[in-house]
Amino acid sequence: MRFLFKTDYEDDIKLFPHSGYIYSYGLLLAVLLIAPYVLSSYLMSQLVFVCIYATVGVGLLILTGFTGQASLGHAAFLAIGAYTAAYLQQFNVPFPVYFLAAGLLTGVVGALVGFPALRLQGIYLVIATISFAFIVEEILARWESVTNGNEGMRVKTMQLGTTVSRDGPTFYYLCLAVLVLTIVGTLNLLRSPTGRAFVAIRDSETAARSMGINVALYKVKSFAISAAITGFAGVLFAHKLSFISPEMFTLQLSIEFIIVILIGGTFSLHGAVLGAIFLVMIDPFLTYLKDDMPGVIGGMAATLGAGTERAGHIQDAVAAFASANGLKGAIYGIIIVLFVLFEPLGLYGRWLKIKLFFQLFPLYKRATFKRQKIYVKSERNR
Repeated sequence: MRFLFKTDYEDDIKLFPHSGYIYSYGLLLAVLLIAPYVLSSYLMSQLVFVCIYATVGVGLLILTGFTGQASLGHAAFLAIGAYTAAYLQQFNVPFPVYFLAAGLLTGVVGALVGFPALRLQGIYLVIATISFAFIVEEILARWESVTNGNEGMRVKTMQLGTTVSRDGPTFYYLCLAVLVLTIVGTLNLLRSPTGRAFVAIRDSETAARSMGINVALYKVKSFAISAAITGFAGVLFAHKLSFISPEMFTLQLSIEFIIVILIGGTFSLHGAVLGAIFLVMIDPFLTYLKDDMPGVIGGMAATLGAGTERAGHIQDAVAAFASANGLKGAIYGIIIVLFVLFEPLGLYGRWLKIKLFFQLFPLYKRATFKRQKIYVKSERNR
């Protein structure tokens, strides 16, 4: 077990609490750097989507996990970033310029959304962000002179000195670099007075006001920063798909982003990465469930003596279930319910419990992670 003795206030805000973090993250980074030369093209494509979804997850964590503001409209911010890149490409604007422009424009839109949302909380804020997402989707479909409407827009191959293929290692390294910079920037943000103000607002707005924090200003800042990060991810998302249309940025995509932080862990940046891995890898699982699972179950039934005809019926039933419409949404719903009921801290929270169990064995107590919430008197009836 490692014991950390803090003797200075700076020890409490170090980027790496001890040298073990440097070695472990350095080893992880080295593995990720050699991945293009080891893994197949399919797995590399999945890793790119993990980086993009994790970047959006980090942005959503700033708003939801650290500031306590719910949002179901981040697909709209992703769309703004993607369409900004596709539109500016038509005028031969270089990648660094439209990449930064997409983040800036999306951040400004996020701040504008944050202003009317200042007086909203809980379910009303969720409804407001859903309405914003619907408005953006409708604008993308109707503003044909800019977005080509429902016909969509082609996204040209990225030019970064040389042509950067969406399936090549250079694009993967770019997505990885954006994710790493986003995580490091967010860690520094959380160590700053702004980040601590975000957390204070999440825990108690009344207590934050009593400490002199301008709650309205920091809420708008949180919306702007979260939207800007999502806009950067939107540029990479557009280049990866090479084609964008309004029906790609629906409410379901916003729900997927919520699933990323809910499953990974709402209060940790590690959770955004773990949740992105989980969400991206669920599609191959569904493909296996649809294509291979019926034959496997039918073969098992025949092996267990169910008879050829009965095994065939079982195989057909499994195939019908796997190909049923809405299967993906049903699985998402089941996963969310299970995590909310049995692991509200997400995958990273489960990892912390496992690690602490081995560190404290045999003195581990199950109540260690139970949070005792202390209410401000004025907030008890909320």
